[in-house]
Amino acid sequence: MQPDEVLLVDSSKLFREGLKRLLTESGFGVCGEAASIDEGIAQIEHGSRPRLLLFDYPSASRSEPGEQIRRLGSSSGEAKLVVLTTELNFGWVMTSLSAGVNGYLLKDMSPEAFIQSLRLVQLGERVLPTDLAMLLVSGRFQIANQIVPTMPAQNLSPREVQILHCLLRGDSNKLIANQLKITEGTVKVHLKGVLKKINVRNRTQAAIWALNNGFVGQTQLPPAAQDAALEERVT
Repeated sequence: MQPDEVLLVDSSKLFREGLKRLLTESGFGVCGEAASIDEGIAQIEHGSRPRLLLFDYPSASRSEPGEQIRRLGSSSGEAKLVVLTTELNFGWVMTSLSAGVNGYLLKDMSPEAFIQSLRLVQLGERVLPTDLAMLLVSGRFQIANQIVPTMPAQNLSPREVQILHCLLRGDSNKLIANQLKITEGTVKVHLKGVLKKINVRNRTQAAIWALNNGFVGQTQLPPAAQDAALEERVT
């Protein structure tokens, strides 16, 4: 089997060299490298055929970042798009998701987690940083002046919407049951309904869907639920 071909796009040649070594040692092939998205598009137009495009978020570009990412995706056909950058920025995440990226990864992650994330992307998963939900809850995202997409109609009941907000916080079934005053069995029934309606396979994908579809505000736990969360962590 041929290795999955990767095109690396990053302004740092030293970083690209290190990344290329890690990828080849992990079974990926590197078909090219570029210092900018424009250079990457030029390589594709001259015959490069990557299956995975790995690039830094174009925050310093004079062009609109989302448009840059869409141009890169359009030039590469079926290739998967993965942002590999230094900052977990809400605006960057939302722009990237809207532009069609399959992954948003941080440069300070471990090599093992990085390679596993790329393999998940190749399997069709959408991969985001694991601490994304916690940053939303803590309010550390800079979301001022950012446009949040309107939540689409999915025939979700009010209770199912509550479940999605809980998943976005990373709550367990026990904690969800405690704060909504229902049984864990009822939580599982509602969760199954949510997964079916939004067409995802697990709670992690459901949380990502919620993040990408406007479930951004009102993520703080009520006081009683905060006490339940603390009790659960202690026990």
